[in-house]
Amino acid sequence: MCILNFKDVLKLLPHRHPFIFIDKIIKYKKKQYIIATKSMKLNEYFFQGHFPNFPIVPGVLILESILQTAYVLVCKSKSVLCKKKIFYFSSIYYAKFRKKVFPGDEMRIHVNIINIRKNMIRFQGNVFVNCENACDAKMSLMYDT
Repeated sequence: MCILNFKDVLKLLPHRHPFIFIDKIIKYKKKQYIIATKSMKLNEYFFQGHFPNFPIVPGVLILESILQTAYVLVCKSKSVLCKKKIFYFSSIYYAKFRKKVFPGDEMRIHVNIINIRKNMIRFQGNVFVNCENACDAKMSLMYDT
């Protein structure tokens, strides 16, 4: 099931290759939650150096996948603002990495909005691999007023 494909995601995100960490959106509800996926292929650029004999997805890129998924949710929830503004990562309140993510794994990225203020969105993100929690974090995005 795919609600937004890769081309739809590209229309919403300001990011471009090689810095896109969402393949598709499989479910969302405006101002509430979103679920995205990202398949980690062995030819991803970062596996060359992280680590050559034991490739794993860098934690910061797992967090980036949560941020990009949240960005899509914000755009779908506040569509007028996204056409005029770019949202920026503003805070990380908490992050815990519970399982390594390897080439061949598919990350399922869940984001729930905690609250929306005038120029800031605070959210909870979780990344699952094979139904196991690989990461959870609380972060926020904001735009300049």
